[in-house]
Amino acid sequence: MTETELGAGEFLDNRYVIDRPIARGGMSTVYRCVDTRLGRAVAAKVMDARYVHDRVFLDRFEREARAMAQLSHPNLVGVYDFSHDEDEGLVFLIMELITGGTLRELLAERGPMPPHAASAVMRATLTGLSVAHRKSLVHRDIKPDNILISADHTVKLADFGLVRAAAADARHTTDQIVGTVSYLSPEQVDGSPITQASDVYSAGIVLFELLTGTVPFAGETPLAHAYARLSRDVPRASSRIAGVPKLFDELVATATARDPRDRFVDAAEFLAALVDVTAELGLTDYVVPLPANSAANRAAAQPTSLTALTALTAARPPAAAAPQPREAEHVLDQRLFPQPAAGSTKIVAPPPVAVRPPAPTPVSNRGPGGLIAFCVAAALTIALVALGAWWFGSGMYGQLPALLA
Repeated sequence: MTETELGAGEFLDNRYVIDRPIARGGMSTVYRCVDTRLGRAVAAKVMDARYVHDRVFLDRFEREARAMAQLSHPNLVGVYDFSHDEDEGLVFLIMELITGGTLRELLAERGPMPPHAASAVMRATLTGLSVAHRKSLVHRDIKPDNILISADHTVKLADFGLVRAAAADARHTTDQIVGTVSYLSPEQVDGSPITQASDVYSAGIVLFELLTGTVPFAGETPLAHAYARLSRDVPRASSRIAGVPKLFDELVATATARDPRDRFVDAAEFLAALVDVTAELGLTDYVVPLPANSAANRAAAQPTSLTALTALTAARPPAAAAPQPREAEHVLDQRLFPQPAAGSTKIVAPPPVAVRPPAPTPVSNRGPGGLIAFCVAAALTIALVALGAWWFGSGMYGQLPALLA
């Protein structure tokens, strides 16, 4: 079986019935499913069949399941179940279904964030990451794609597929660079020991991208892009876009220092510094908006019928292509991330990206029937006015007797 054969109505482990795919990655596909035992919607991360018998990828996938199962926090995506059936060629993880979207989708729609919005995203992300760091775990793949926003606007960290215990296997065992090139720490590139400070570096890159709409480095090839961080410091965010406070420049600089010893030691220390900066600048609490056109949101918008799913045997027709999100223009638009009034205790979720509704069809009386009706009504009105004038003029008043002097 290959992942392309997982269509609507098929079962995983005789319990989870497939509804539709939500996202595809390099080694797995995430499906929206229904848990027939508990009657709830869940997400199933199914490993691509090409990797089911590949021990390196299989170990990485199983590590994700075990690591996430140890963690429970509102800012972490919950894991419910795990199955490995090599005979069936299926390995999958059952997770909490997030119907809001990803931080990547939000950035693509709205572009760079003002400090109060970036702070809200990063405080939630670092809170979840600090839970993992307290368990001596390293995520190794912090990026906007792995930061999710639930329907109730809670920011959650997901995808511990590359996680490893910090005390074990801290060095590369092969020449392969594992991770997403834009967010790699220098030690992930040169093979130095991987620690929680490596996640701090990646989180610092995410903060830089939230503030500027760009990543700090580039290269003609992925390898050149990766090696750029070995010889260059991350630039100041304020050098890319106006309006970034100096304190945020200093946060990014400390988080992304090339030498891990010069960084925040872990997510908890980074979080404490961010909280201090937020208080120093007087930034108001903020509700992170949902992306308007996320893949998860589109899937959730389509109703799921458990009876129909279990009876369904034919694949669904392909969905119409969704509108593409706009590219970040690297110009801060405060209207897309409005800040609540100073001193306000009411936190209001920002409005979604404005979408111009279709103009209503104008009502017209210019048809033949409408014109005739209009003429008849006008004639009757004129007649009634004339009759009233006669009645109140010569008619009614003419019948009164003459008044005596």
